[in-house]
Amino acid sequence: MPLKKKGNKGPLSPEEEAAKLKELRDSLGPLSGLTALFCTDACLHRYLRANNWSHKKSRKMLKETMKWRALYRPEEIKWEAIGKEAETGKIYRADFCDREGRSVLIMRPGAQNTNQLEGQIKYLVYCMENAIVNLPPDQEQMVWLVDFEGWNLSMIPVMTARETANVLQNHYPERLAYAILYNPPKFFEGFFNIVKPFLDPKTQKKVKFVYPNEEESVRLMETCFDTDKLESVFGGKSASRFDKDEYANKMREDDLKTASFWQSLPAANGTGGTIHAEACSNGVAVT
Repeated sequence: MPLKKKGNKGPLSPEEEAAKLKELRDSLGPLSGLTALFCTDACLHRYLRANNWSHKKSRKMLKETMKWRALYRPEEIKWEAIGKEAETGKIYRADFCDREGRSVLIMRPGAQNTNQLEGQIKYLVYCMENAIVNLPPDQEQMVWLVDFEGWNLSMIPVMTARETANVLQNHYPERLAYAILYNPPKFFEGFFNIVKPFLDPKTQKKVKFVYPNEEESVRLMETCFDTDKLESVFGGKSASRFDKDEYANKMREDDLKTASFWQSLPAANGTGGTIHAEACSNGVAVT
């Protein structure tokens, strides 16, 4: 759905969006290296959408991300650096997509196997970068499927939840199509109310609670996914499960793909080069 301007005067026209994009690009000045590759039109478009087309807010957020990426070097994280974090399958890219062809990240907080926040965040960033690299050309958002089996409150301290929200919202804006929290325990609602203030209103609306014994929830899953490919733990028919050795091999191959991905990107020079299509896709209707 196109964003409405202040005063409910209607959505921005393509010409107005283009003007906002040009204003933001011009204000960034000359860019070089990986920063130039990162700041494509599609990227700038996402930051503008995330900030209701405010030039000031978008520029500030983007500048912070540019600094963060220059220091953190997320595109250079390799499997060997985070392999231990991945051993239990607490986060991994599924071998299926949603019905729109978007990458799906499966998250199992109950499979947490480390207590070092730095390593946990580094692995999350690795998974985000990998999901982005594997998006089809006509998509720029991904899906999260969260399985709560074996989870309890002690496994995700509030500090971890806050830092996770900070990285995802401030450095990966508009990358989430929707997140499905599958069969969470009742006490999770209290935890979510604590975490909720860390989430912006747009992200809050993308979070869907799904319960397998509710007809509406079943319909939602069938709308979003091909149930023949969906893992059985999420109500699908596939018996596939996470295999750490197979996944490690796949990620090592994807590390090569990531390097190639960044080498092949056109530099952001205002001529329209993009990482992915610039359509403002909001994905499957899950409201």
